[in-house]
Amino acid sequence: MNRKGLFIAAIFLSAALVAPLAPKVSATPQVVVRFYDRDHHDYHNWDDSEARYYETYRHDHNDYNVEFRRTSRAQQRAYWNWRHEHHD
Repeated sequence: MNRKGLFIAAIFLSAALVAPLAPKVSATPQVVVRFYDRDHHDYHNWDDSEARYYETYRHDHNDYNVEFRRTSRAQQRAYWNWRHEHHD
């Protein structure tokens, strides 16, 4: 076999070996931030859904005008208590 044929065969072999891995890599969810709720002893993943809940909470409570991670511990406790009352 000439060099061009070997090169093409190597490309196809590489693609065949890598192709089964592609769906596994893209299907893995990415958790960016997790918060621990001390009162309820559980973790909360901060994703788009949780951000929407926090925006709803901020709309109802005017003293929460900053990002969640910048709020005081007491404010975070109040949010998690509210959050446990308002499930998904």
